[in-house]
Amino acid sequence: MATREDLEIWLIDALTALGGRGSIIDVCKHLWTQHETDLKSSGDLFFTWQYDIRWAANRLRRKKVMRSVEESPAHVWELVPSTTDKTAS
Repeated sequence: MATREDLEIWLIDALTALGGRGSIIDVCKHLWTQHETDLKSSGDLFFTWQYDIRWAANRLRRKKVMRSVEESPAHVWELVPSTTDKTAS
């Protein structure tokens, strides 16, 4: 069963697979493609994951894993280049 904490790892994986940056829509499509079964078996998270992924992005920005909103184009999420091989901790 997936948890909100898994979303940070999945988000890093998705952005890495997308070359370090991607639109929110592309990231969510990637997560769904890779983790549909996990999400469907995650209870309430199934109904909130697209909201919760935004909070995961916020946490990763505070950890300096993702670029800030001010540093990225609108509606684009980006990893900080030196973090593409890090995991969320």
